Amino acid sequence: MRLFLDANILFTAAHNAEGKASLILELGQAGLWQLVSSAYAVEEARRNIVRKYPDRLTRLQTFTQELRLAPVGADVHCPPGLVEKDCPINRAALACKADILLTGDIRDFGFLMNDRAKADGLLIQTVADFLAEI
Repeated sequence: MRLFLDANILFTAAHNAEGKASLILELGQAGLWQLVSSAYAVEEARRNIVRKYPDRLTRLQTFTQELRLAPVGADVHCPPGLVEKDCPINRAALACKADILLTGDIRDFGFLMNDRAKADGLLIQTVADFLAEI
């Protein structure tokens, strides 16, 4: 299974070593599933960590070095209604053929969550929803 990690998942895992997002990374690094993100998401997570929790930057860098980075997916369309700033995340998740896009961004991705038909076959979930289903 291929999981695409949005920037807020990377940020949360770096900030909270005991949280659910960290568990996703630990299990992925142990080989339970393949972890993928994008340069766009990694940079967004890095900027936010530097601004809010600079002491966690090393942790972020450690686990992002092991992530597979997805192509940009410029030729992949974005679902109608998705905020433009989130289109690069959605495009990269589709371009790398992710099974699931994990995000905590309910405000912008909420209307697509848990509905593959609305998201071109991509399952978009929160970490809590994903963990509840496995």
